[in-house]
Amino acid sequence: MLIRADADTHEGDATMADAKTRTDGPIRFGVVAPVTDMRTWREEVRRIADLGYSTLLMPDVPGWQPAPGPTLAVAASLTDLRVGAWVYASPLRPASMTAWEAHSLTELTDGRFDLGLGTGRPGIEDLADELGLPPTTPGERLDRIRDTVTALRELDGPDLHTPVVMAVRGPKARALAAELADMVTIVTPPGDRRADAEQVVRDLRAIRDVPLALHVSVVGDTVAPYMAGPGTDPAAMRAADSLAILPADPRAAVEELHRRRQEIGFSSIVIGSNSVVTLAPVVAQLAGT
Repeated sequence: MLIRADADTHEGDATMADAKTRTDGPIRFGVVAPVTDMRTWREEVRRIADLGYSTLLMPDVPGWQPAPGPTLAVAASLTDLRVGAWVYASPLRPASMTAWEAHSLTELTDGRFDLGLGTGRPGIEDLADELGLPPTTPGERLDRIRDTVTALRELDGPDLHTPVVMAVRGPKARALAAELADMVTIVTPPGDRRADAEQVVRDLRAIRDVPLALHVSVVGDTVAPYMAGPGTDPAAMRAADSLAILPADPRAAVEELHRRRQEIGFSSIVIGSNSVVTLAPVVAQLAGT
């Protein structure tokens, strides 16, 4: 399960525990697994579980595939994997409806659902317009995330806690994530250098020492669908020492993940389903399976 901030935990103890988690213990591996055809996808979900991955994730791209909510409920019925949205785009979803869906998925999966939230990928304004939705400002999108989490906590009540994962970049998003999120992933634009992402992490942790997930959209030269934009150039990402790419060689990938964990700190990594076999030896070594 994702690490959560507990109101009854002493701040100093929590900080020490989070720091230890970042550099010791198993790493959780999640997989973004879009649907091709349902029979193939069901087999893929079972293979992901058998290979030791912890979480099955669905992108939020209306019209390209089945909706995430019902698809994740199906995935949870097939295996014991956690399931989650990677990530719901706030401009496309009313806060109350997103909260209701997330709470419902937590109940339907016996607490195995993680709610991923973000303000949307580049071009989200055009998609919203195609769907007949009103335009939203960046501030309104963040307000909708806050409203979603507030409504979710009310629905969950005292006996449930749906983990919230936020995808962030700018200072206002980081501040909101530090306040609300159980885990954070840093948005990494094309050409983003490692130093750029590291600075975003430092700025985030200056507010709160929140657990971190790495969004890895490229393994070797293999680009994951739904996780990277058009024109993604693996060679340019390697030259920039980007955090969004890993080597395809398992031994080199393990060394790189050890390096990132020591230098940056993270407790989870998310890859695309087209790289699950390639990185299976890495999962076996680092996930504690």
